[in-house]
Amino acid sequence: MKNKNNNFSAERAFSIIKKPITTEKSTNLQQFNQYSFEVSKDSNSFEIKKAIETIFKVKVKKVNTSVLRGKGKTFKGQFGFRKDIKRAIVTLDEGNTIDSSLEIK
Repeated sequence: MKNKNNNFSAERAFSIIKKPITTEKSTNLQQFNQYSFEVSKDSNSFEIKKAIETIFKVKVKKVNTSVLRGKGKTFKGQFGFRKDIKRAIVTLDEGNTIDSSLEIK
């Protein structure tokens, strides 16, 4: 049986959640109690859930993650890649909300 670590520091929580995503699509998801965040690439869904619950003091129902691979670009004749980004769409339980005007520092 796995040994779950219940000691989850606020420092680790803030290192997992980088910033909220405020696009038109993510704003439309807020009416369904879903919020989008850019997260660190080495985090998993369980850690993201614990980080959101620690930072915002809400109850998380579900976490969906996706990794957006950086596409190739040419700049001044040099070919390179944009960096990869991991996004998390967090669904909250009924009655829980996150104030989207808050800033994560």
